Order: sequence, then C-alpha cells, then structure tokens
Amino acid sequence: MEFSFSHKSSASKAAGLNSLLLAAAALWFCAAAAAAQNPRTILFVDDDDVLYRPGTIKRIVPFRKAANNPVVPPNKAWEGMLGWTSVYRNPQTGKFQMWYQAYQERRKEDKSLKCVVCYAESDDGRNWTKPGLDLFPFYEEKITNIVLVGAGGKEGGYGDRYCNSVVVDPRDPDPARRYKMAYYDWSVGARTRDGAGAHVAFSPDGIHWKKYEGGLVYATALGDKGLQPPFQGEDVYSEDRRADGTPRKIWRVPFGMSDAVDVLYDPLRGVFAIYGKMWTPFPDGSASWKHGMGRTESRDFIHWSKPQLLLTVNDQDPPQLEFHTSPVFFHNGQYFSINQILDRAVGTMDSELMSSRDGLRWDRTFARIPPIPRGTGEVFDAGSMVSNGTPVMLEKEMLFYYAAYRGTAIGGVGLNRQIVGSTDYFSGVGLAIAPRDRFVAVGINPKSPVKGQKRDAPQLVNTIGNVTLWALDFTGVTTLTVNADASKGAVRIEILDEDGFRIRGFSREEALPLSTDGLALEARWNAKTLRDLPAGRYLVRAHLEQADLFAVTLR
Repeated sequence: MEFSFSHKSSASKAAGLNSLLLAAAALWFCAAAAAAQNPRTILFVDDDDVLYRPGTIKRIVPFRKAANNPVVPPNKAWEGMLGWTSVYRNPQTGKFQMWYQAYQERRKEDKSLKCVVCYAESDDGRNWTKPGLDLFPFYEEKITNIVLVGAGGKEGGYGDRYCNSVVVDPRDPDPARRYKMAYYDWSVGARTRDGAGAHVAFSPDGIHWKKYEGGLVYATALGDKGLQPPFQGEDVYSEDRRADGTPRKIWRVPFGMSDAVDVLYDPLRGVFAIYGKMWTPFPDGSASWKHGMGRTESRDFIHWSKPQLLLTVNDQDPPQLEFHTSPVFFHNGQYFSINQILDRAVGTMDSELMSSRDGLRWDRTFARIPPIPRGTGEVFDAGSMVSNGTPVMLEKEMLFYYAAYRGTAIGGVGLNRQIVGSTDYFSGVGLAIAPRDRFVAVGINPKSPVKGQKRDAPQLVNTIGNVTLWALDFTGVTTLTVNADASKGAVRIEILDEDGFRIRGFSREEALPLSTDGLALEARWNAKTLRDLPAGRYLVRAHLEQADLFAVTLR
C-alpha cells in the first residue's frame, strides 16, 4: 500500500498531516495483521499450535542449493569477499534487487573503498546482472555497480564501513525514503569521537542513496575486549597506548551491539527492528567475550531504542560456539531466523533455524542442524555461511540467498585470494530453494510404540501417527488444505468438536485419502464439506500413514 499527500505549510496543516500519517500507518498495520490471519497457515517449526502428535517425530527439511551457485560471483576488481546481502522482489513487476557487501584489500589507498555496497538485478531470482553505474568509481575504473561507500579515507574515518541491510517501505509518504538501509560505519569529522555504530541511508529506487546526516543512530563498543565496563557516570570513551606507542581508542559501551545489522519491518508491533550481534561478557564480567542476539527498534528509522539482549548460546552448545548474526524475517504470523553459528575454534560458520511467536523469545529446537549446509570440498561456501533476513516467498517456492566464504569468517582471511576472471570462487552469493512453507516435517516415528504390542515381543515398526491441533475458530472457513508428502502413504483429515468428540461426516473413516505430494492438498469427505459445519471451534486432526506433514492452511 502506498500513500501520497500534498504539501502543507501551516502548523495546523502539519499537525493534520501527522494525524493522517498515523492513521494511515494504523490502517496498514491492521490490514497486515488481518492478512496474516486470513488465510491462516500453521507451520510446525514449533509446537505452539499442536495439542499432541502421537507416533510422530519432527525434522528439519534441508534446502536445495541452486545448480548455478554462486548466483552472484566475485568477478570485479572491488570484489574480494562477498558478505551481507539483502534481496527484494517487487510484487508488481516481479523484478529482483540485491544489495551485497564487497570487501577487498587489493587496494588500500582509500579506506572508503575497502568495503562497499554493490547492487545487482534479476528477472527470475536465479540469473543476476551487475549494472554499470556512474556513481562511485573504483580507482581507475569509473563505471561500477557500487552504490554506497564508507566514511573512511578523505573524511577522516578511523576505519571502514561494514555490512548492509535494506528494507523497502511502500508506506513512507516520502518517495525518497521508501528504500531504507542500515549499515555499520565510523563517525567522521566533528563526530569522530563518537566512534562506530549503526548508520542509516535512504533511497527512492535502491540505487541512489543518501546517507542520514545526523551521524550514527546507536553506538557500539570497540577496543574494550577484556576490560571491565565503566562506572556509572563515567565516559565510555578513553584512550591508552599500545606497546609501540601509538594511541588506541576505546569505547566501553555496556550491552553494546557489534558490527553487523539486519533490519526488517515488524508488522505485529508496527516498528522497524534491527537484529544483530550483541556482546556478552567474559566470566569475570569483562567485555566482549561472545556474541548473542540483540534487537533494537524504531518507528521512523532514525531514532532507535536501547538495544536488548534476547538470546545466547546455552549449556547444550559446545563451549567454542557463539552466535554471529541472527537475521530475522516474518512469515505466516511468525518470526524466523536462519541463525549463524560461529565456531571460534576453527573459524567455520554454520546455520540453524530458529522461530519465535513474538520476536523476543526464541525457540532453538533445531539448534546446530543447518537448513543450508556448508559445501564440501574446494567450493565457495565450504567455510562460512552468511544468511540474511530477506527470503523471497513465491507461490510455490521459497528463495533463500546467502553469502559465503571458502575460508574462515574470522579476521577476513582470504580477502586477496580471488583472481578477477577466474571461476575458482573463494566467495560469492548463493541461492538455496525450498518448496513453499516446508521448513520442518512432521513424519512417522518408526520407533514409536505400536498399539497392542506385547511388552517382551520384538519391537514392531510404527507406520502411523496423528497431529491434533488446539481448537481453532472455523468462522468463515470453507477450505482446509495440507502441505504434505503422502506419495508413499496417505493423509486423512478428521474434524472433532472442542471437547474431542468426533463429528459425523468428518471422521477419519469418512475422509478421502490424500495420497500424493502437494503444497495445497484439499481435505474432503464422502458427503460433507466445511460449509456444513455449524459456527464454532473445532479440533483438526491429521492422520498420517507413512507421510510427512509440513503445514495446514484454513481459508
């Protein structure tokens, strides 16, 4: 939905405009919330909607990697290693846009060109082109696909910018701000003492960006590893001397975010949210031991809340593991993250699927089980996976883009290994594909006890199970479909009343078996339809016979 308003100069008109903007945003939020419920799709990444599911077991469904990976290879002089990415598909035109980090150390004369944001386009999401843009030259090369550079070099930055995340906001009445980017960079000029942190930029088209001139929107801790946090009222900034006598600048920011950001629009709260690295302390309380998942939010993309630590590794994780970044996306009324798990001992980085119902409390049932496994052998994604929070949801597929390195994610190892023109890629942006809504399968547990089996008899192989959902309001529901693979068995849908009594006409025996593999297999019965059900709340029970269930949708 887009909104446009005429210019008003008086204070009263401005107040009216603000009220109209708030009302429009509220309408958009309500529409988004309603859309999330109709149709309602129930996934099984967690068990919040499940009353019980005897005879079953859940497992991650690995995504399939594209045959032409990397779909965006590092083949330009300014592309050493490709890191953080964001992808957007215009729902009207179908055009894909990608923004990706390119990090190199071949040329070091200008720090602003060490880590840049590049741009690519695609018509199908699988084949990408890098348009030649006359925006930012890379030394002698005047035409590049660079759309944003760092604040280092001539501007006096202490370092170079890092990472990028883009969200497209069609609600913004200012066309110049409908593309919004969060990125990490150093403060320059009079603000140099502010250190580094999150910055934002805006664009009308995703290509021509204007940095927000107010400086960083939140600060990060730097140089404080192993130091105790400052006392209350003490300046977070200080300086000391290295062994060689050179000055070292230190920013001790308790509960500070780190150097990577992933942004999304949170439709349940009506805010923008940044999820990123957040430092947790050493056992003695000193700073910067391991990364956890942090979050901050904003209504205007400029003023951000105090960062909040949400999640860290736990006792079940090996001690060398930590989170890297935890990009989040919202889908079917839930929050998901392809969380990055860094192994500090060897420098590799894997992925895991997490879920949440409120964006704050997270479920790691499938910890350390990668939905996008690292590659094997001498391939571009053998070492480190850098996921993002911008999957593209198509009618029948989900497209997940990720950047990757052949080597470690620690210390930028391998920045200069890529040879321009070579197809032996040490980095790149890959694509992983999954059928729509197939994150987790509920399948038959062959080891589940079989009804009637004697205690001392040999274990029988179980072949059946069911998934029974909590009572659902069927008001206005006329169709129930299941996303399932029943090609080797069958799925039958049974409807019970809220107290668990079967309903004549909707029993398992009267249900037509679904015996194929499909994303939307419609539940049917011999003589009844859902229109015959009186208004009320009902239990849905999916009987599985050698079948996998991925989702249930009520329309």
